[in-house]
Amino acid sequence: MGASAPTVVCFGETMGMFTPTSSVPLNTATGFTLGTGGAESNVAMHLAELGHAVAWASAVGTDPVGTKIIDALGAAGVDTRWVGRTADAPTGLYLKEPDTGSGAHVFYYRQGSAASTLKIADAAGWPLAGARWIHTTGITPALSDSCSALVEHVLDHAADWGASVSFDINFRPGIWSVLDAAPRLLALAEKATVVLVGLDEAAVLWGCATAADVRALLPRLPYLVVKDSSIDATEFALAADGTDTVTVVPARKVDVVEPVGAGDAFAAGYLSSLLSAEPSAERLERGHSRAAWALGSRQDFRPGLGQRMSADEPSAPATHDRTFDLRREPA
Repeated sequence: MGASAPTVVCFGETMGMFTPTSSVPLNTATGFTLGTGGAESNVAMHLAELGHAVAWASAVGTDPVGTKIIDALGAAGVDTRWVGRTADAPTGLYLKEPDTGSGAHVFYYRQGSAASTLKIADAAGWPLAGARWIHTTGITPALSDSCSALVEHVLDHAADWGASVSFDINFRPGIWSVLDAAPRLLALAEKATVVLVGLDEAAVLWGCATAADVRALLPRLPYLVVKDSSIDATEFALAADGTDTVTVVPARKVDVVEPVGAGDAFAAGYLSSLLSAEPSAERLERGHSRAAWALGSRQDFRPGLGQRMSADEPSAPATHDRTFDLRREPA
C-alpha cells in the first residue's frame, strides 16, 4: 500500500477460519483449510475492490493466523498499517461447518482474543481524523467492555474528525444475549450516520414487525436501511426539513451456495454507492447486486466482481435449488 491516508476506515475483529476440505460435518472431517473471516474486514475488502482507499484497524496475535489475516487483507488491497500485534493474546478462531441442508454452522473461539483487548486508547493511533467514512458493526461491542467503550467513543467523536459512521447491527446471539444486546445496540445505533439491520434482527432485539417499526425506534438517523430477507430492502433517508424519503428495492431471487458474508457484501455495495452520491434506488440495487455475487461461494469474501455490476447483469450462477434469505447468517 502507498503512504496516502485512507478515505474509509473499518474496524473490528477478523479471525482465522477453519473449514473442512470436503462437505462433511466437523466431527468427521480429517482435513481443513485455513481462511479468514470478519464482518468489518469483509466490507473493507469489498470496498477496496470497488476502488476505495480503505484501511482495516484491529489487533491480532503474533501468531501465524494473525500473519495470514494481514497478508490476506493486504493482497485484497486493504491498508493494514493500523493492525496491532500482541504476544499477550491470540488471534481469534472459528470453525465453520459446511451447509449440508440445514444451514452453515459456526463455532467461535474468540474469548480473550487480541481484538477483544481493543480499547479507546487504540483509536488515537488510527487514521480516523481525515477519514471520510468509518465502518463497524454490532459484533465489536459484544467482544468486551473495552471494545464496547471503543465503539461508543468513535461514534461520539466521528463528527469532530469530519467523518460519517456506518453501523451494521449484525446481532450475533452466539456471543451475547438479547437482554444485553438490545439496549446497547439501540443506544449505539442512535449515534450513527447510517444503520443497516435485518428485519429479523430488529424483531428479535426490539420487537419490530415492519421496516416502519424500526424507523420509529430510530427516527433521527440520516440513513436507515432495513433488509427484509429475500423480499426487499428499504432505505429511510432523512431530509433537511425532517421528513423521510422512503425507497424500497426488491431483493434478487438467487440460488445460494452459502449465505455467510452476503450481508457484508450488501453493506459494502450500498456504502460504496452512497460515497459516490448515487440515488437511493441505485444504492440499494448495488447492495443487492454485491450480495447476489457473494452467494455463489463458500468464502466469506468472494473476489472478482470488480467495480461495477449493473442491474441488468446476471447475478451469481445457480448451484443449489435454494433461495437466499439475506437475514439469516450463522450466529
